[in-house]
Amino acid sequence: MKKTKKIFRQWLSDFDMHLFMEGAHYRSWEKLGAHVGEKDGKKGVWFAVWAPNAAYTSVIGDFNQWNETANPLENCGDSGIWEGFVPDIGPGTLYKYAIHSRYNGYKTQKADPYAFFFETRPKSASIVWQLNYDWNDEDWMAQRGQRQHVAAPVSIYECHLGSWMRIPEEGNRWLTYRELAHRLADYVKEMGFTHVELMPITEYPLDASWGYQTIGYFAPTSRFGTPQDFMYLVDTLHNNGIGVLLDWVPAHFPKDGHGLGFFDGTCLYEHADPRKGEHMDWGTKIFNYGRREVANFLLSNALFWMNVYHIDGLRVDAVASMLYLDYSRQEGEWIPNEYGGRENLEAIAFLKRFNELIYGEHKDAMTVAEESTAWPMVSKPTYLGGLGFGFKWNMGWMHDMLLYMSKDPIYRKFYHNNLTFSLLYAFHENFILPFSHDEVVHGKGSMIARMPGDEWQKFANLRLLYGYMFTHPGKKLLFMGNEFGQWSEWNFDASLDWHLLQYHTHKGLQNMVKALNSLLKATPALYELDCEPGGFEWLDCNDSEQSVISFVRKAKDGSNLVMALNFTPVVRHNYRIAMPSAGVWREIFNTDEKEYGGSGVLNPFPMTTEAVTMHGRPQSLEMTLPPLAMSILKKID
Repeated sequence: MKKTKKIFRQWLSDFDMHLFMEGAHYRSWEKLGAHVGEKDGKKGVWFAVWAPNAAYTSVIGDFNQWNETANPLENCGDSGIWEGFVPDIGPGTLYKYAIHSRYNGYKTQKADPYAFFFETRPKSASIVWQLNYDWNDEDWMAQRGQRQHVAAPVSIYECHLGSWMRIPEEGNRWLTYRELAHRLADYVKEMGFTHVELMPITEYPLDASWGYQTIGYFAPTSRFGTPQDFMYLVDTLHNNGIGVLLDWVPAHFPKDGHGLGFFDGTCLYEHADPRKGEHMDWGTKIFNYGRREVANFLLSNALFWMNVYHIDGLRVDAVASMLYLDYSRQEGEWIPNEYGGRENLEAIAFLKRFNELIYGEHKDAMTVAEESTAWPMVSKPTYLGGLGFGFKWNMGWMHDMLLYMSKDPIYRKFYHNNLTFSLLYAFHENFILPFSHDEVVHGKGSMIARMPGDEWQKFANLRLLYGYMFTHPGKKLLFMGNEFGQWSEWNFDASLDWHLLQYHTHKGLQNMVKALNSLLKATPALYELDCEPGGFEWLDCNDSEQSVISFVRKAKDGSNLVMALNFTPVVRHNYRIAMPSAGVWREIFNTDEKEYGGSGVLNPFPMTTEAVTMHGRPQSLEMTLPPLAMSILKKID
């Protein structure tokens, strides 16, 4: 009878193995990867890597001249994990795994999927690192649940760290995490945004992927500094009352040789069949969500960013591509599920589990889906049959509004439905209204450049669009540069055009966005019932001929505001609008203020309603509608 070799594990316990094989080791980063420790009284580093189809695995690095035979790892049996200890090394050590597959003589050298730190591209080695840091954000962490609830004012500034600001005097270099910390915090705080959403900072090899082709899921990119430097950035934002959302990419991963692809000579993390494992649009691999260890890798990674880096929420990229087996595929290029449908049942189960885990451990967190289809109940709890996200991007409203605003005002009456259609479904999900980086790249032009008319009209249109965004139900998201009307498309390899703020039009637009953020946070009617039908009521949505709409936003206590928006450059004097109640009303906000770069057509005096029936309401008043502008009215007690 053949004897099996007894394995003397010292780093991973039997319970670790059991949890990992079950797909339930949600702290797997504490055991897999590289960890400073001791063995037999000697200091060094423990290594552990999952490579179930390897015949031989070793750790290579600068400590052993990258010799594949010097430090072999031991196979931990059925789990597929290999572990070992290398003495006399510590933080800062460069390393990879040498993997010899059981199949076809395949040999490779891979970066550590669980590495906490990487060399800066184009180099690709992992770096042994410890994640110790003294946090100072207790006040923020204690109150963040109230700051990012569905009934809270949420206004998000989407930011790409490599191009928000650069130093032209120093070869156009980007700022480090620590340099960004105070500059970004000061700016976002001054502008009044409540959150920063960082485009992916998980380690990635290609700058042009903007971070969306991740190699190091557990490592903030070394482009801007160390893990502790990134912690300092998050800590600083928190100490300025600013939440931090992270763009997270579980939908796909790149094919780079040192990454996850064909990891141990087999399709370990991805599907082997290209009809399920290849993302045609992006030239990347798709995770095998049905494999327990793969799902475990991603789920523990999500918790890692929340637990270790104090991230306040995760925005999940490309959810639609995960939900549908036929996403961006032609007939014959995809495999139906077991019931013959096109829904990716494994990905659906993964997303539900992701949300259950995040909210189970961090009830005050935010999860956000970038989901562009009509998939139902994305932001409803899993126990009701939903996917469990906290919020969903409202891509429909965004597309409708950009199409509408691109039209010359003389033709807008033919597209009036684009203005109003979103209110038919605005409360089906907990929505965020996004004008993101995707709308200012790939030849689409900048936000200001997409507006019609001369320069004055372009800025007036954009002010009006932002005015509608901030008063429409839903949380808000603006990509950097949108807030001051950058003319050029976003370039990931260059700084924003901050010099434009010397011009009154750009400075005025920035001032208006700042004022809108201030108004939002000070006015419960604009946020408390964002996700409930009781928070919105049309006054008139049918004046397509004059391209005017008016509506009410309401707070829980019944207080309200009236919005009147004129989408033409014609000043409309003595325009009568229905009012929700009798009394004296005054204009508290106008996007046509000269301070904002407007023409200064205002309603400077209080206006009293009259008993003139309008749109079925017994009270109405006459006001002046400024050109391409929004007016907000508030009742005077």
